[in-house]
Amino acid sequence: MRIAMVSEHASPLAVLGGVDAGGQNVHVAALASELAASGHTVDVYTRRDDPGMPAAVPLCPGVTVRHVDAGPPMAVPKDDLLPYMARFGDELTVAWSRRRPDVVHAHFWMSGLAALQAAAVTGVPVVQTFHALGSVKRRHQGAKDTSPAGRVITEATIGRRADAVVATCSDEVTELARLGVPTGHVRVVPCGVDVDHFSPAVAPAGVPRPAGRPHRLLCVGRLVERKGVDTAIVALRDLPDAELWVAGGPDVAELSADTEASRLADVARRAGVGDRVRLLGRVGHDALPALLRDVDLVVVPPWYEPFGIVPLEAAACGVPVVGTAVGGLLDTVEDGRTGVLVPPRDPAALARALRELLDDPARRVAYGRTARRRAVARYAWDRVAAATADVYASLLGTLVLPEVTAV
Repeated sequence: MRIAMVSEHASPLAVLGGVDAGGQNVHVAALASELAASGHTVDVYTRRDDPGMPAAVPLCPGVTVRHVDAGPPMAVPKDDLLPYMARFGDELTVAWSRRRPDVVHAHFWMSGLAALQAAAVTGVPVVQTFHALGSVKRRHQGAKDTSPAGRVITEATIGRRADAVVATCSDEVTELARLGVPTGHVRVVPCGVDVDHFSPAVAPAGVPRPAGRPHRLLCVGRLVERKGVDTAIVALRDLPDAELWVAGGPDVAELSADTEASRLADVARRAGVGDRVRLLGRVGHDALPALLRDVDLVVVPPWYEPFGIVPLEAAACGVPVVGTAVGGLLDTVEDGRTGVLVPPRDPAALARALRELLDDPARRVAYGRTARRRAVARYAWDRVAAATADVYASLLGTLVLPEVTAV
């Protein structure tokens, strides 16, 4: 198949630099690469945010990143990109009229707007993945939500107009149904994890600690309030034999200027655990597996989480997760088998769950081994790519796709 992916604000090339890479960047890069490895040809269309970037950049054999001129060629916050999506759609229309893909996969709601605009002219079927829904963001962030006005209504319209919607977790299916998206054309295909890069240590989690070393807990992710790192910090008051490492945010030399890092440091001081909280700053993709292998438990305590890659990375490394029972974690963490789920924003419940696992190394080993097996069986990228390709193929088998000649 000739596959076009649209990822208006999240370029797969950002993964290479790492600083601006988030879950969507990683997802698009890995999915495109795995589809290409299976014999498909993939073009990823993303907005040009640097005037020096060439029009087309190879990502790997079979995958080309194509930069679309829509808005100023500079970094623009994603919530400010909506005015440029009509131009983005115009450029996609021109490109697909010249060489039409078999199927389009739009990532994020604004990509869906541009893709559907072009599809109305070219007739190409559109698959939509939202990655995050505005209705959920508004529910949890309230007045702090910086999304453009009308996002929720627009997402509902996109969901109904797309030929198929790929949800990343079962919780998202429920939310889409509330928006009026027909469940009949929603398929659940999770995000994936590189199970070769993220792999267990030679010695499993739960082996005796070196003499004098406290239990080591780890949070990984962007430093934003909804990730709930402050909950883990407060929980540390009830875990006097543990320390918390926090990986994420800017480089360590720039942490002092980061607002959320400063807030977390203040939370730690007020909780009396400042000497047991270590902010590591950004940890590169290559260094992350070793960091995960060096901890007793990974803590994932967000208020809400559309999917969340960190629980998969921990599972692939054979490290149990203690997380909150929200969003994608309801699927990725099997409570009582690969980790433990607790209510969000509840430091006492989080501390109890951590205490029980820290005191039971055999249970940690068992959870870690089960988590690794489950990651390989369900979330390896070859499995995810194959399931995604099945969604594409189901559309091609039911739609008549006339060839569009070059203009």
